[in-house]
Amino acid sequence: MAVTQEQATMRQVWDQQSVWSQSANRLKKSVEAARSRALALTVTAALLGAAASQVMGWSSRLGATLAFVAALAAGMSPLLAHRGGLARTSDWIRTRAVSEALKGEVYTSLAGVGPYADRPNAPTLLAERARDLRRDAADLIRHTAGVSPVTRPLPPVVDLGTYVDHRLRRQIDTYYCPKAAWMQSRVELFGKVELAFGALGALLAAAAGAFTIGGLAAWAGVIASVSIAVTAHVTAQRYTYQHLEFLRTAEELQHLLDRWTADPAVTGEGAEAFVSQCEHVISIQNEAWMVRWTVG
Repeated sequence: MAVTQEQATMRQVWDQQSVWSQSANRLKKSVEAARSRALALTVTAALLGAAASQVMGWSSRLGATLAFVAALAAGMSPLLAHRGGLARTSDWIRTRAVSEALKGEVYTSLAGVGPYADRPNAPTLLAERARDLRRDAADLIRHTAGVSPVTRPLPPVVDLGTYVDHRLRRQIDTYYCPKAAWMQSRVELFGKVELAFGALGALLAAAAGAFTIGGLAAWAGVIASVSIAVTAHVTAQRYTYQHLEFLRTAEELQHLLDRWTADPAVTGEGAEAFVSQCEHVISIQNEAWMVRWTVG
């Protein structure tokens, strides 16, 4: 079967979206890995530093070894944290935004609404918009080097109804709602971890003061340091913020879905406005992330 220009252009942009999506995933993994390793090194430094002071009296060699490893971990931690800092995070969020923008253009084009309602000009317009998106993110292209597109069919979207099924419903059911639930589990997990460290630190401090047990005061300080490091990690990951953003976006998309379900016969300008609103809600999340992750 011969491939039309429209199909070829959509396939090309769809492949570009795959490359940008994979690149964003790689950047996200590198940021999260750097932060997790930095946290692990911070905890290691605190634990081994306290252990070194405890064992130095009966084994100076072991104490010196532990102190050396603790100092090394403490020195490496900020270096790894820098790899998960603002610059890398900004690249990740912006790369994801390009990926989502390309995806939105493909879905809108397949639905044949808005600027793509004029089918003869749709391939040219799609190619131009995709080119503009990549041009605006020219400084990020280095992250896509060596990334090959994943072979996958185009979304089975041919009109507004299939757009709703394969874009709107899927975003709600397979992305935003599950992501919100996962972020909620992170919030609850780290909340319990912080509470446990707080209770342990208080217990050690109380025991050290009441029973004057040697060394307990030092370990109480270590637990406090670890608790602070965990809190800083949670803050950097912004689990609470992400949870709220996923919930907010899911609710707004569900509102649009309910409105369409009540009146699915919308056509023309109404269809264009509906798709535009759906894509706007999705894009707003990316823009909000960009501000929140790189400023606050």
